[in-house]
Order: sequence, then C-alpha cells, then structure tokens
Amino acid sequence: MDGRAVDLNSDVGESFGRWVLGDDAAVLAEVTSANVACGFHAGDPSTLRRTCALAVERDVVIGAQVGYRDLAGFGRRFLDVAPDELTDDVLYQLGALDALARATGGRVAYLKPHGALYNATVHHDEQAAAVVRAVGEHDPSLPVLGLPGSALLGHAEAAGLRTVAEAFADRGYQPDGTLVRRDRPGALLHDPAEVAARVVRLVVEGVVTAVDGTDVAVLADSVCVHGDSPGAVAMAQAVRAALDAAGIAVRAFA
Repeated sequence: MDGRAVDLNSDVGESFGRWVLGDDAAVLAEVTSANVACGFHAGDPSTLRRTCALAVERDVVIGAQVGYRDLAGFGRRFLDVAPDELTDDVLYQLGALDALARATGGRVAYLKPHGALYNATVHHDEQAAAVVRAVGEHDPSLPVLGLPGSALLGHAEAAGLRTVAEAFADRGYQPDGTLVRRDRPGALLHDPAEVAARVVRLVVEGVVTAVDGTDVAVLADSVCVHGDSPGAVAMAQAVRAALDAAGIAVRAFA
C-alpha cells in the first residue's frame, strides 16, 4: 500500500443449492475484489456462475478461492493431502471457475486459498509449493494473494509469480503477525465502527493491535472483509465509508 490506496476483498459464492450463505450482492457493492468459491469447500456451479456475473456487473475483479475438498467441513479442517494431489485439486478448481467466469464476460484474475488451506500454507512448505505449482501450470500471470511472510508467498515469489500481501479487517492477530485461530478468544471482531477505524489505521500507519494489546506491523495491498461473518454487509459498508472519508482510494490490485 502507498498509504492512500488499498484493495478490499471478500469471500463470496459460498452458498450451495437452496442453502444461502451471506448477501453476495450487497457485499459486492462495497469491495473491489471477489474471492469466489470454486466448488470444493462451498459453492455449486449455478451459484458460482451467478456470483461471477454479479462481479462482472459491479466491475469487481474475480479471484479463485481454492480450498480443500471438504464441503462438509466448509474447508476449515486441515487435510493432509499429498502435494501432487493438491496441485491437481487446485488446477481443477482454477479451470472450473475460470470457465464459469468467462461465460459471464469475466475471468479469474488471481488466486487466494480458503480457510484451512490458507492457514496451512502459511507454514506448510509442501502444500504451499503445491498450490504455487498449480498456479504456474494454469496461468503464471495470476497473482497469488496471501499472508505476509507466509510460505505461500515465499514459494510464489521464488517461482516468479506476482505476490500480493493481505490483511484482515475482522480477524484477530497474534503478536507475530499470524491470525488467531477461529476457536480461540479474540479470533473475530464484530463492531463495524471498531473494524473500520482499524482498517484506516492499517492503511495509513501499517499496524494493527494484536490480541495482547501490542502493535504489530502488517503491510498489505489488500484487506479482506469476510462475506460470511455475522453482520458482514454492515462491516463492509462501514469499512468502505471510513476509507472514503479518510481520502483513501479503494481500487483492485489486479
């Protein structure tokens, strides 16, 4: 970030059949990049096509949010997948979402892992390398979005891929810059005003307050507002309004 501009991303397309999760249309009115599910952790083909069409209509960049093959666990359980199998799973998801995106006049413009795969690729070298290998085999021009200092971004950079560092608006941080596990106190923030002020400080000063009260440096080009969190729409609206009021441009990185 240059201190006056940032991308806002959110997880969308996570409904399945008649089961609806979140208000994608309202969230897509506030963000500039959409992490669209690819059918492995959430989303069915019709949901994903509708979501891509909405993103194209709103001029929101489409990203592939790839995950473990774990619909029952919503992709939030670590799976010890063999690297070659994981590469193939990621390739499959990239290809499927890109086909649906292109059918709506868009295209997949970046990749971001979801849930447990995101967390695993912070430290798990083999899985991080497997994800990066899939990107390179599918389209080496795709940026990879991930946590600063993660194995994922390290492998992506080593492979010559563009890396994009990400921060989280509504997630708790450890003093070392990693995220608080979802089953721990302080993992999620719920007050839209508090989250909005936090994001403005993050963009301007490059720091967030960790769960122990200390400030931790977090430099990022994109900030995630979760689309499936309670009050996600109000959260996204508050963050966007606060950035606008602070004179910070909100624009896609891809």
